[in-house]
Amino acid sequence: MDEAERTDSSVLFAELEAVAAEAHRPVPVRHYGQWVSAAVVAVLFAMLVHTLITNPGFDWGVVGHYFGKTIILRGLWLTIELTIVSMAIAIALGIVLAVMRVSPNPVLSGASSLYIWFFRGTPLLVQIIFWFNLASLFPRLSFGVPFGPRLVTVGTNTIITTWVAAVVSLSLNEAAYMAEIVRAGILSVNEGQIDAAQALGMSRVRTMRRIILPQAIRVIIPPTGNEFIGQLKNTSLVSVIGLMELLTTVEVIYEATFQTIPLLLVAALWYLVVTTVLSIGQSYIERHFSRGSSRARPPTFFQQVRKNFLTIHAGASPNLAGHHGQ
Repeated sequence: MDEAERTDSSVLFAELEAVAAEAHRPVPVRHYGQWVSAAVVAVLFAMLVHTLITNPGFDWGVVGHYFGKTIILRGLWLTIELTIVSMAIAIALGIVLAVMRVSPNPVLSGASSLYIWFFRGTPLLVQIIFWFNLASLFPRLSFGVPFGPRLVTVGTNTIITTWVAAVVSLSLNEAAYMAEIVRAGILSVNEGQIDAAQALGMSRVRTMRRIILPQAIRVIIPPTGNEFIGQLKNTSLVSVIGLMELLTTVEVIYEATFQTIPLLLVAALWYLVVTTVLSIGQSYIERHFSRGSSRARPPTFFQQVRKNFLTIHAGASPNLAGHHGQ
């Protein structure tokens, strides 16, 4: 082969390699559906912001005026207090009910099932009103020997105050849901570990306390956090009995000033603030109890926000989108 033929062959091979490289060049993936949906969401968000700014009915000046008022903060604190106290009682009672539910004793299991059936089957609002009006059914409460002499007798309204009625109703209702959450956590633990603990001579109570519940906590924590947030919002129902929590306080103010929407916005903003704080706390608690798990530790609240932001940014960039699509 002479020099000219070798030159032509080299040129031909170079052209073939260029064509092959062009054929295998990564082509950015076009996410047209994502762009359209993002544009629709952006337009709707802009419309919402425009409405919030231009509609005089929101009256943001009134919202700012009442947002930090002492009377509002006092109602907010009572809301937080109700949430913490009722959830503490509900968690403790829920654990007991869950252990009873999985017990081989049919009396304990049946009693727990009956409790859960009743309190999950009746509306929370009805339970709140019932406990508030308990004096209509039992004007006086007696304490003593069952079916025997009464040692102490007091008026029902002396014990079942508005605050007590709210705490009791919220706690008893939430305990039914917590019992099912804890039971799901208990059932998630491998039965072989229970058999091994019993083979080592551990009692059922000790096995539950030392072996089962510490492992079940990973399953229990996430839904418990959701229930905590739900309980915060459920406290607004006690406004029906006049307890001066956040919503009732707001209602009292707007009934006097007729500024209904701005005052409801004050309540909504405070609920959002507390819910956000609880969500952040929940994310860190989940990470704490996920240590030692084979799965990746769940992201914190701020890590999740950052991840969502980067995902949106990547979807808006064709180059990044093509890179992730390969």
